[in-house]
Amino acid sequence: MNLIGKIIGNRYEILEEVGLGGMATVYKAKDHVLNRFVAVKVLKDEFTTDNEFVKRFNTEAQSAASISHPNIVSIYDVGHEDENNLYYIVMELVQGKTLKEIIDIEGVLGWKWAINIAIQIASALEIAHKNGIVHRDIKPHNIIITEDGIAKVTDFGIAKAVSNSTITAFGTTIGSVHYFSPEQAKGSITDAKSDLYSLGVVLYEMVTGKVPFDADTPVSVALKHMQENPKEPIELNEDLPTAINQIIVKAMQKQPSARYQSATEMLHDLSESLKDPDGDFVIIENKDGGYTRVMKAVSGEKENEKKSEVKTKKNFFAEHPKTKIAIIILSLVLLFVIVFLITKIVIDGGVTKKVNMPNFVGKTQEEAESEAESLKIRLQIEEIASSEVEQGKVISQDPEYKEIKIKEGTVIKIKVSKGPETVELPKLEGQKIEDARRTAETLGITLEEETERSDKVEEGYIIRQDTPVGTLVKSGDKVTVHISSGIEKVKVPTVEGMDEGTAVATLRNAGLDPVIKYESNEEKENGKVISQSIERDTEVAKNSKIEIVVNKIVKEEKTVNIIVDVKSIVGTGSQKANTTNETDTAPDKVNVTILVDGSEKTAVQVSTNNSSYKAYSYKGTGTHEITVKVGSSYTRTRKINFDESDNNRQVIFDKNTGND
Repeated sequence: MNLIGKIIGNRYEILEEVGLGGMATVYKAKDHVLNRFVAVKVLKDEFTTDNEFVKRFNTEAQSAASISHPNIVSIYDVGHEDENNLYYIVMELVQGKTLKEIIDIEGVLGWKWAINIAIQIASALEIAHKNGIVHRDIKPHNIIITEDGIAKVTDFGIAKAVSNSTITAFGTTIGSVHYFSPEQAKGSITDAKSDLYSLGVVLYEMVTGKVPFDADTPVSVALKHMQENPKEPIELNEDLPTAINQIIVKAMQKQPSARYQSATEMLHDLSESLKDPDGDFVIIENKDGGYTRVMKAVSGEKENEKKSEVKTKKNFFAEHPKTKIAIIILSLVLLFVIVFLITKIVIDGGVTKKVNMPNFVGKTQEEAESEAESLKIRLQIEEIASSEVEQGKVISQDPEYKEIKIKEGTVIKIKVSKGPETVELPKLEGQKIEDARRTAETLGITLEEETERSDKVEEGYIIRQDTPVGTLVKSGDKVTVHISSGIEKVKVPTVEGMDEGTAVATLRNAGLDPVIKYESNEEKENGKVISQSIERDTEVAKNSKIEIVVNKIVKEEKTVNIIVDVKSIVGTGSQKANTTNETDTAPDKVNVTILVDGSEKTAVQVSTNNSSYKAYSYKGTGTHEITVKVGSSYTRTRKINFDESDNNRQVIFDKNTGND
């Protein structure tokens, strides 16, 4: 089914396909209610009739929506449309690439980068496992790395909520064959330690560029997970520190009891490996018991030889008694010397000489190295950023200083300040404020937070940052960010009954955008607002559009014909002369002028014998003043209501017509 351009859930407009998985298709969509872009995961058509798949799909929403963590993709909504039989989940739209895409491009990742990603994944699993949720499909394809380097774990589609006991999925195996655990391959019980095995495989692939097991068929790969031990990653990447190698080996133990027992435990070793990459702190226990040594049986012939040898020795000492006494005396002297030497070693503090433990804290690195050399002890130096301790001076030592003696050759780890670390400020704009705070904590900077309204940026997200991206900052610096408090809202006033101009001004003053439509309603007052699209006192986003309907009665224009009885007005003979103030010799024509509402429309000469001259035809509506002038002595004005007149009505002006 093609969903591009369709709106589901009455709010999510599907814009484009951005991903395709085994169970569902992922689309980019526009949420028209909250005015933001989201990801919508829609279950494939072939699975909507399968109750088991629908159940797993719904489990994804319930599982992921119950937890909130910066390294887990947020779930916003879940829905079902009966019309098209659509099952969908609305999620946070994450801009970035999958870890698999990055591995395909980069090949082998730097071990520090790989450990940083693994720590974020383990943090996500830690919170999920504490909430009783096992992911069961940890793989690079399900991990998105944002443009800011944040790892986001997604696709809890086959996650399973667990309580006190875990139930297998009736012998079925769920997950991706190159990354799942031996117990998943067997279809056995899976728990949090299965996710940690998969994380070990992901870390293996990051630092080597290869998966630990590969074959022509999925079944062959699954068998290798159950039966074979992979090459240790350090064999494929000689530059890999030993501690990271050991972490991967421990995470990928065949027996769950031999692996890390929790994400918290694995997180500890991952964090420690950044401080001491070649340390020996990773403990891989042998859960199968001690080793059994098999001895060969002693034959009877050899026993006879030994008996004969003992018998010969006894005969020798019987024949040479002085030799026996000499050997006894020599043995006593040797024993005395040994006891004396042991006693002297104990009194002197052992074979290795002991020295007073030095206190390096506060000293410069050169001073510490010089003192360590004179005391014949070894230093392990780690440089770390510090805004509190002067560059080049020792911040701490391990073991901590005590007034005790230590052996020459003892290793003391010291941390030396390299001053405030200067880093490029990342892009904070567009991030959730919670994520930005964590970034700031990592960098050691302080966020100055200012809140402001925004009709474009969702509440809780950063609108802009005052310090530009890429600016060099150090621990303790302050960076101002502006956080959206959401869209500003206003109350809708009532404008019904107002004229058009007043209504428009009222709505604009209230922060709204009026849209005017016209309607003709004879029962209501002309020119007034008769309705509005949003009821009064409703709270809406500022600058929202509101439609108003103005009553505009359109009346039919009618024609009135102005007829002038010139003959009646002017008269004949002496009468004519009296009317026109002219002599008997006056011309036979007279001037006729027509005015409408005081505006002249026509002026012509008309024969004085014309008794029905059609002087002017006027088309219009409403009431108008018609003025007729004949000669210089006749002026008459009448008010005519065109709406109440018949069309083509004749209005006659004669000598008896008076003014209205």
